[in-house]
Amino acid sequence: MKAEMIKVGGMTCGHCVSAIQNALKEKGIKGVVDLQNKTVEVNYDETKTNIINIKKIISENGYEV
Repeated sequence: MKAEMIKVGGMTCGHCVSAIQNALKEKGIKGVVDLQNKTVEVNYDETKTNIINIKKIISENGYEV
């Protein structure tokens, strides 16, 4: 498992936290959102995805990566 921190803009509330975490979870990626610091810590299997795909998932949900 690989862990990375991603800066994410446009998050303002608990709904944003849930939206991002659930979108990542659907793809088998653990995401922990820190709303105050505007970051998402992701833990993922490098054999199944990469950071580019993870950023794409986040941006497809309406957030700036």
